[in-house]
Amino acid sequence: MADRLAGVALARYTTLRTGGPARAFAEADTTADLVGLVAEADRDREPVLVLGGGSNLLVSDEGFGGLVVRVVTRGVEAVPSGDGRVLVTAQAGEDWDALVARCVAEGLSGIECLSGIPGLVGSTPIQNVGAYGQDVSQTVTGVRVYDRGTGEVADLTAAECGFAYRHSAFKHDPERHVVLAVTYALERSALSGPVAYRELAARLGVEIGERVPLTEAREAVLELRRGKGMVLDPDDPDTRSAGSFFTNPVLGPDEAAALELRAPGHPRWDMPDGSVKIPAAWLIENAGFPKGYEKGRARISTKHTLALTNPTGEAGAAELLALAREVRDGVHEKFGVWLVNEPVLVGASLQLS
Repeated sequence: MADRLAGVALARYTTLRTGGPARAFAEADTTADLVGLVAEADRDREPVLVLGGGSNLLVSDEGFGGLVVRVVTRGVEAVPSGDGRVLVTAQAGEDWDALVARCVAEGLSGIECLSGIPGLVGSTPIQNVGAYGQDVSQTVTGVRVYDRGTGEVADLTAAECGFAYRHSAFKHDPERHVVLAVTYALERSALSGPVAYRELAARLGVEIGERVPLTEAREAVLELRRGKGMVLDPDDPDTRSAGSFFTNPVLGPDEAAALELRAPGHPRWDMPDGSVKIPAAWLIENAGFPKGYEKGRARISTKHTLALTNPTGEAGAAELLALAREVRDGVHEKFGVWLVNEPVLVGASLQLS
């Protein structure tokens, strides 16, 4: 089994570049090691943090008082399915964007609009990762997990994953499952899925619902993401972030009506179930927090209002949390809407103690 190290600083393993030391740290490069390390810690009643790409984490300055298991498992397998699609199974430690690039190059359609998203395969079903009109729930057919409750490895169907907007059963009960591998059903096609996002359609010069060559869709998404500081780049301080810090709030009819009274004509997306999704970036900017807004050494991205950044790499988690609280509370005071953080907070909270 992998060696355990003490006092490893977690900041180097997160894209926000924050996080204090781990009491114990180990890397798992095989599924057996990953399961074994977590199972052993559970038997010893030791807290466990399973760490992927660190792109959706804000770790406290105090660090983590248990075992951090960094997932570095590798392997991708593609096999034809009975319905004409191709089933692509990737181990949890595979780099997500590298998998997207490979699928695009091999003419496999269905995840091309998820290009440029940092992190590993294992995190995609947890967050139900999505962007530009696609999310992984549209293609995930199964997730292999280690069930910490039963001590067994199990294969979950897509239905058992409980996918919802930026949510899943894994996120609802974060201590139960460790994702080992994910299977995606992709179409063998040189064309993208129907373009479903207006900004992407405009960049491509097509109408909503049209399809374009896979490579064109991928490049357009990458261009859009780079323009928002959402593609990791060591030379761009705006990419020292955890991506979008807040999810777009989804309001019921009464909440939506109350917001319309406060902000007539505000941007909105009407959802099929009658709820209304509001762009969090619009709420933030119109509550008085423009791009580049600073609090101490933490800053809102100069390119994208939804991203909180650590531009110099010197801001602590406490400074980023203070900025997040100011933004969240300011939006609530102005519009009566509570924003919810998208990154996982480890040893930290947006609530004041």
